[in-house]
Order: sequence, then C-alpha cells, then structure tokens
Amino acid sequence: MDSRTNTIAGWVLAGCVAALGLTIGSEMVFESERPEKMGYPIAGVEAGGEGGGEAEVPIATLLASADVAAGQASFQKCASCHSINAGGANGIGPNLHGIVGKPHAAVAGFAYSDALKAVGGPWDFDALNAWLTSPRKYASGTKMSFAGLSDPQERANVIAYLNSQGSNLPLPAAPAADAATDAEANVADAGSTGDLADNATAAPGAPSVDPAAAERAADAE
Repeated sequence: MDSRTNTIAGWVLAGCVAALGLTIGSEMVFESERPEKMGYPIAGVEAGGEGGGEAEVPIATLLASADVAAGQASFQKCASCHSINAGGANGIGPNLHGIVGKPHAAVAGFAYSDALKAVGGPWDFDALNAWLTSPRKYASGTKMSFAGLSDPQERANVIAYLNSQGSNLPLPAAPAADAATDAEANVADAGSTGDLADNATAAPGAPSVDPAAAERAADAE
C-alpha cells in the first residue's frame, strides 16, 4: 500500500472518529431527563390508575340499579372458596351468609390474616366495594389471592346479591343532584337574558333621567 493510500485511509478514519465524538457530545448536552409527571391533566379524569383512571360512579348509585341475579352468577367466581348458605361451613374463605354489616374478621372458626383483623369496622357497602376492587390493596398482606372485579357494576351486582343472603340491609341513597346549584344557574340565565335597561346602573356623577319625562319629550318631537 503506497503513502497516498495510507493518507486517504487516515483521513477517513479521522473523520469517523470526529463524527462519533460529535454524536456522543451532542447526546450528553441535549439529553433531557424524564419528567416526574407525564402529559397534562384532563378535567374529570384522575391521574394514574389502570384503564384510564376515570372517576368512578359512587357505589350507592350503582346499587340502585344492581341486578341480584347477575350478582349471583358472578358469585360463582367466589364459590370455590366461599359458601353463602345459612350455617354453611368455612372453606378456603369464610362463610359469607349475612356478611353485609358484620364486623371485619368476625366469622367464627375462620383463621383470618392479621392484615384483615387490623382493618376494623363493619363490612358496609363502601368497604365491600373497595375489597372486591382489589383485596390486596384493601388489606395489604391478606391471604386472599383473588385479583378483584374491575367492572364497578359487576361489583354492585355481587354486593346486592350478598346483601340478599341473610343481611337485607337498606341500600344507601344515591347522591342527589344539587338543587340549590341548579336554581342559582337558572337565576343567572334569566338575568343574562332579561331587560338590560332594568339592570343598568348610572355612572357616578351622571344626571338622573326620569323615564316619564323622557317619554313626554319624545312625544313632543
């Protein structure tokens, strides 16, 4: 290989090294860190959460239209661990007859986890909804391996079925619309479309105008 060829090869190699150095340097200068919070908030949508994080309908609203028969069908997912008939034996999970309204970890003869014993309070409708959403989140450390029910209406159906089996507690009232807010909105709308002259306020220092006198002057013209 002659000296000319060596020179050309040397320049090519130098160019490659320079290009590689520029690439690495630009990445170091312009690389940005990942922001702690991605994107922009959207009204009515909660941050995070699987499935889009949309705000859920209150369980009281869903219970008002719950289908007990559908809840019984969904309960078959639980039947391998729980009995629900009166006097039924405990299995992998406790018997659930009359469970709605009972204290947590209160079924006799069942060895509850310390996590569930520590929850306290009764199995009311909100507690059952949270438990059926994700037992592990509701009581971290629970022995229950069930992943939960992701469909809010299915949870309401199951809760309605549980309530029909020995509890029969009155369903919670669905949240009512804010009548006062609606009334204020109606008044505001009426005011905005009314006679603007009736709502007008004279500027400070301006002479007052008698409507009757103004009308007589107009007739005289």
